[in-house]
Amino acid sequence: MEVNFRIHSFGGYAVTVNDAVAKRVLALLAEKRITQYRLEQLSGIPHGHMQWIMSGKSKTVTLSTVLRLAHGFGMTVLEFLDNDTFLFENLDIE
Repeated sequence: MEVNFRIHSFGGYAVTVNDAVAKRVLALLAEKRITQYRLEQLSGIPHGHMQWIMSGKSKTVTLSTVLRLAHGFGMTVLEFLDNDTFLFENLDIE
């Protein structure tokens, strides 16, 4: 059985979990004033994989990737996910 998650933005169109992660990464890059390249170095995520996520070409982001992103930002995974984008009521499980 395949389970797909979609996050509904306030605009009413579906946003994938990958897109939500990419949006969170962009916000944190700006907030912490670091580059994507520096995040790649800090998190250990290869450039190609990061590009895949940020471009929306990735259909799934694993928990291990989210853990690495959080580590790269110097935060816990709970802090990374502590954003309205990831609220349960915004998730649509098909």
